[in-house]
Amino acid sequence: MSNSSVATAALVEQAISPSRLGPYRAAVGGDLQRAVQLYRWNATVSASFWEVLGHGEVFLRNAINNALVTAHHRHAAAGDWFDDPRGVLTARARADIDEARRRTGTSAPAGKVVAELNFGFWRFLLARRYTSTLWPAIRHAFPHLPRGRRNPQVIEEPVIRLHTLRNRIAHHEPLLSIPLHDRVDDLRFVLDAIDPRLRTWAVDDDTRLLGLLTHRP
Repeated sequence: MSNSSVATAALVEQAISPSRLGPYRAAVGGDLQRAVQLYRWNATVSASFWEVLGHGEVFLRNAINNALVTAHHRHAAAGDWFDDPRGVLTARARADIDEARRRTGTSAPAGKVVAELNFGFWRFLLARRYTSTLWPAIRHAFPHLPRGRRNPQVIEEPVIRLHTLRNRIAHHEPLLSIPLHDRVDDLRFVLDAIDPRLRTWAVDDDTRLLGLLTHRP
């Protein structure tokens, strides 16, 4: 290890802050240079996962929205499904919708309002409380769920884990203790349930992410 490499690693540690680099040093037995390499790897994996999760979020959002739009029209209801004509949404969900409308403007088309609703909103639509109200419509977003496993919890559980991972990445937190291959499998499962071709495009064809996961410093 050259003196310049040691000096650079020390400089990076001070710029990041020793406390922030602490988990990385702990993961490599205190070796500063390896910790800095691991920090860079974590950032690179986070960026790659962020892209893949972004695809997953859009596919999930649109699949659920399309299923709810279809059910809404089937009942010949006026307006949009997120107007909540049956009064089944929680106060939190209605507040999220109101905030999305505020950001997009009162005359914005439904698609823009839907796009403003974050991952957490869609995650909570899969909650047990909606099993008898929204799930009968939402289940059509997942036509490829295995028979015998067509209940909201089967989708909700991996979506919760993916949402948690997304939030860790958004806050630039270490991913060192997370079983990242398992999170890839979670995303595969969710997208498979929507359409296996989406899983292939978003996950299996992304050799960069899969390669990074197998080359952790």
